[in-house]
Amino acid sequence: MDLIHKYFPKLTPKQTEQFEQLGPLYQEWNQKINVISRKDIDNLYAHHILHAMAIAKIVQFLPKASILDLGTGGGLPGIPMAILFPGTQFTLVDGTRKKISVVEAIVEALQLDNVTPRHARAEELKQQFDFVICRAVASLDKLYEWSMPRIKTEPQLHSLPNGLITLKGGDIRSEMKALPRKSYSEIYSLSKFFEEPYYEGKCAVYVQR
Repeated sequence: MDLIHKYFPKLTPKQTEQFEQLGPLYQEWNQKINVISRKDIDNLYAHHILHAMAIAKIVQFLPKASILDLGTGGGLPGIPMAILFPGTQFTLVDGTRKKISVVEAIVEALQLDNVTPRHARAEELKQQFDFVICRAVASLDKLYEWSMPRIKTEPQLHSLPNGLITLKGGDIRSEMKALPRKSYSEIYSLSKFFEEPYYEGKCAVYVQR
């Protein structure tokens, strides 16, 4: 939690309590269903929760905005973002039922009334959203294909136009070459936001149609 407060010092008492609850909840559920590498569960806050919160360094989601967390797994990045933006509506989707069961349990324990977990695939969704967010789900071209039909073209009220924000690592520029020429993309190095060595080479990629 010290890292969370270091980079997000203006959390309310309720938000602080919810983030403090996340550690024990994930520890408990990860023993039953492996949603975070068991080798890395002790680094939950430093490597996973803070990583998810990097999206908030790029755009501040507005109240009543709608966000889709595509391939949420155990609820990342959606759950930390829902804590940060309690007035924003988040839909957390994954095609694996047991992972969504973990999300449902954590959402209920934290009493996050701005989160809707769904066991579904992206192409099954009919609703459209202001932004799609995700973390380590698939290659950029696949994410573009799955996300763009789900993104509203209007209204655009945020500091960035509606689009996809995905947390990535590795050779991201080669992935970007596979995006359609008409698309616009931008890379944000996470080491600009977080000084810990873990974040060197990690980035967030924003893509709009």
